Amino acid sequence: MSSNFKMVATTLQGLEEVLSNELKELGAQDVKAGVRMVEFVGDEGFMYKANLYLRTAIRILKPIIKFKIRNEDELYKNLLKIRWEKYLSVSGTFATKGTNQFSGLTDNTHYLALKTKDAIADYFMARYESRPNVDIKHPDLKVNVHVDRNGVATVSLDSSGDSLHKRGYRLNTNLAPINEVLAAGLILLSGYKGDQNFIDPMCGSATLLIEAAMIACNIPANINRKEFAFEKWKDFDENLFFIIQDSLIKKIRDPQFKIMGFDKAPSAVRKANENIENANLGEFIGVHHVNFFNSTKEVHGPTTILFNPPYGERLKLDDVEGFYKSIGDTLKHHYHNSSAWFITSDIEALKYVGLKTSRRIAIKNSDLDCKFVKYEIYEGSKKAKKNDY
Repeated sequence: MSSNFKMVATTLQGLEEVLSNELKELGAQDVKAGVRMVEFVGDEGFMYKANLYLRTAIRILKPIIKFKIRNEDELYKNLLKIRWEKYLSVSGTFATKGTNQFSGLTDNTHYLALKTKDAIADYFMARYESRPNVDIKHPDLKVNVHVDRNGVATVSLDSSGDSLHKRGYRLNTNLAPINEVLAAGLILLSGYKGDQNFIDPMCGSATLLIEAAMIACNIPANINRKEFAFEKWKDFDENLFFIIQDSLIKKIRDPQFKIMGFDKAPSAVRKANENIENANLGEFIGVHHVNFFNSTKEVHGPTTILFNPPYGERLKLDDVEGFYKSIGDTLKHHYHNSSAWFITSDIEALKYVGLKTSRRIAIKNSDLDCKFVKYEIYEGSKKAKKNDY
């Protein structure tokens, strides 16, 4: 049986607690949330499982050593002490990435990555008179070095490779598509678990719909990915990987409620359906050529409405006030018995919705400061709950 070790899952700012909950539910030990990251403990099989299943992780790092430094020379010398042949062959390929918060180093992450690359190459040349080549796109090993503000350097192996938001299902996108990790995070923040209907009334390329369906069906987030970085590691256990993958596939279930999306653009509907088919979810999601502002709720029972409307920074709006007022009017008159959520960076425009928010959550969309807001839509003249915070 594999022994346990510490790992770090990186994420988007604002999704740390969501990722912590995901890890705990998956069976991680010693889960501790930080800033844009969550530390946890598990074994090799859990590392495979985390990469396959987690919806709000960007990458899973496996730290191999920590050391304190005062300058670049100490960083280089400590990197030379690592037994790199344990992780990489002379004939292999590698790539490096650095993040630095320490004032004692050159304030340039590219320089830190370059220094790491030099140390690894020099290590092999000194011992084997040959060295592995650098391959930025498809290396056998990705090395991540992070130096914190106190000069503590953490050297980690990147087990994911490409960012885990690259699920593998999205072939076609519209303007300003939402990141898959952010999409899943918003859905989980809303409390949706597949136990009611789900509507995205401005669905674009269907990312929110696909992520919602994967949650409802308990489909591992990255089941469609072609590869993970750990598959090229020297100690990769292919048999264990397939056992983990099969165990997750056996837990997939059919959704019990409707999942549907609307878009007023025929091109968006076409792209959405292509992405849905590529994710093998065509039988579970319906996309319709409908303008949300002319629509009504045609499903019965509790419903989560969740969407990513255009806002000034993403797509140009000619009439911001009218657009947000139409959102509020449509929800109020045609979507009773629903919880409506949407994300926006235009905080001022929220006042035009004309409904009282029951929740406001600060979240980042790329470099934009946004609010993820909730409206409770009741039948008749009932007002939203008063706990506005």
